Amino acid sequence: MTGDEIRSLARACGFELAGVAAAEPVAEMAWYRAWVAAGYAGEMRYLADRRADVRGDPRNLLPAARSIVCVGKLYNTPWPYSTRFDEPERAWISRYAWGGDYHDTVRRGLERLDGMLRERAGGPFFSKICVDTAPLLERSYARLAGLGWIGRNTCLIDQQRGSWFFLGELLVSLEIAPDSPPPDRCGTCRRCIDACPTQAIVPGGAGYTVDSRLCISYFTIELRGSVPEERRAAIGGHVFGCDICQDVCPWNRRAPVTSEPAFAPLDFAPPLDKLAAVTEEEFRAMFHGTPVTRARYAGFLRNVAIAMGNRRLEKFRAPLEKLAASADPLVAEHARWGLMQLL
Repeated sequence: MTGDEIRSLARACGFELAGVAAAEPVAEMAWYRAWVAAGYAGEMRYLADRRADVRGDPRNLLPAARSIVCVGKLYNTPWPYSTRFDEPERAWISRYAWGGDYHDTVRRGLERLDGMLRERAGGPFFSKICVDTAPLLERSYARLAGLGWIGRNTCLIDQQRGSWFFLGELLVSLEIAPDSPPPDRCGTCRRCIDACPTQAIVPGGAGYTVDSRLCISYFTIELRGSVPEERRAAIGGHVFGCDICQDVCPWNRRAPVTSEPAFAPLDFAPPLDKLAAVTEEEFRAMFHGTPVTRARYAGFLRNVAIAMGNRRLEKFRAPLEKLAASADPLVAEHARWGLMQLL
């Protein structure tokens, strides 16, 4: 079976990008260890504990693995980029979380691809599906499989389609000729570095990396405690994730739009005062089946309080006062900070 055949099957399964990498350790593992040692993982212990070493070899996930079929699923939508959005009464949610949970969509496509490979393989083989959560350096393997290069913002970038892709992998015990990585085409461009409000893109590895401890996505999704006060103003109106480093990337100027209905916005940029008033049950119902629930209810209200404070609109005084009276100390603390910004 050839890489071209794999790409044809992958397209039939709904993937815009596909390629093959050898199931063997990659040089980037040394950079990953240095990234962890530098503390850049912050409180994301799942990136730094015993699972970190598992990432060093895909055969830790599937001992019989010989090849990795890497795929990319486009999620760009026609709605505006955050850098072109100016509605201070509304919350910004990262584009990848606008619709249904991508894990389910990508997994279904990989399950279909696995089935099609079995029909054509001429014999049984072992396989394992990985979608984001598996301890695998998926961007590194996607690069080796020819899907794109790793930009300075650490996103995988395809020259024709940009960076709005979910990645997935199918580890197989089949021997498939690997593809070749494309050249790095970031050149001297620094737009993502200069546009980052928190200067989270720092020198590291063979070029640049992200210090999670400075990243808006980390603050609004992964961090469970208090957001450092000196970082709150830079978060702006973001309540879940951040897209700025992709929004300003020149390679996304002509990025195509997805035809996947699962990624269409369920509630694009909801009003901040509406979000501030939701109960925990309403939060779960509003964002059921989307990635937003990862922030958890208290963390989400924390983010909403920061965003309202940053918008400095008098209409947010009453919602912030209500949050400041919350029994949850995390929510109350950030709401009090938000009220201070209205003075």
